Amino acid sequence: MQLEFFPSRTLAIYIGKMFAVRIVAVLLMLVLVLQMLDLLSESGDVLAAPGNGQAQLLTYVSLRMPQLISRFLPYSVLLATIITLMTLNQNSEVIAMKAAGLSAHQVLAPLFLVAAVTSAVTFGFNERIVTRSTATLKAWQNVDYGPIPKEAAVKSNVWLQDGPNILFARSVSGEGKAMRMEGVSWYRRDPTGMVTEIVTSPSAAYANPGWKFREPVLFDVQSARKTAIGHDEVFGKTVEPVQVTISRVDADAESLTQLTGSLAAIRDAGFRTTELDGKWWHKLSGPLSALLMPLLGAVAAFGLARSGHLFVRAVIGMALGFAYFVFDNAALAMGNFGAYPPLLAAWAPFVLFLLIGETVLIRTEE
Repeated sequence: MQLEFFPSRTLAIYIGKMFAVRIVAVLLMLVLVLQMLDLLSESGDVLAAPGNGQAQLLTYVSLRMPQLISRFLPYSVLLATIITLMTLNQNSEVIAMKAAGLSAHQVLAPLFLVAAVTSAVTFGFNERIVTRSTATLKAWQNVDYGPIPKEAAVKSNVWLQDGPNILFARSVSGEGKAMRMEGVSWYRRDPTGMVTEIVTSPSAAYANPGWKFREPVLFDVQSARKTAIGHDEVFGKTVEPVQVTISRVDADAESLTQLTGSLAAIRDAGFRTTELDGKWWHKLSGPLSALLMPLLGAVAAFGLARSGHLFVRAVIGMALGFAYFVFDNAALAMGNFGAYPPLLAAWAPFVLFLLIGETVLIRTEE
């Protein structure tokens, strides 16, 4: 029996069902409370846009809720682990299972199974729903909650370096040579960095090289005189579409396959992708955090409930779980700055706390 991961099918279903119900309950509680607080803080901005009302508030909730579910699902698994194991411990069910010959890993096996399913569901949910809602919400926020752009991938307020000069676009859409800019401004600067001329245009298209401004208007800063150029003209000749692509890449708003394509385009252009590489790996390691929570919270399952140390054990399990999230965010930030290699930044916290959890479990219970 010691070599069987699930010695009892009935026991595995009983514990797994209890654990799954608590995950859903805790997640609903967290998401509903946080969604209400978030809506209270953003409702003023949403309703400030002309024509917005209750329908737009519901739209905001529908776009924001997937982000909250994705972010707080691992925390829900951690809290559900603590609650489930404390309940089993208080009812002496853990003692009964160990007296029947089950090891600590076998007691936790149903939790690992449910957590593994949760990780798989989280990955699919992130790829199919969260990325799309994030892209749409950011595009909506970029227009101050006005009419939602038809293309969620539109990038707003893009600033690009054109040698000593600056190219600005209120919005950018399309890909490659078909890329278009709306609300374009080009700022000519002198060697001291002062702006001497500003060329504005309602739209611009890629002219290879440069961007052809439609009906450009020239404003001379020194004379404060505005003059219509009278014909389309090319500006920003050093700005390539790939630079716009780099500024448009948002790992949170792209699926794994989309991000892979963006990374390939950036590498082909000869630019570094360290920050995006870390986020690419984190799309795989992030959902697996749910699989780690039963191991980190396992300390609450063992020890005698009547000893008075059950609450202390629950706090230790909770502290281990939250320490993982802190270390995971810190490692990802260090990877973005280039202090850690992307692979190490994404996977080191998971491997480290997996070893810590296994060490604590084996040294104390096995």
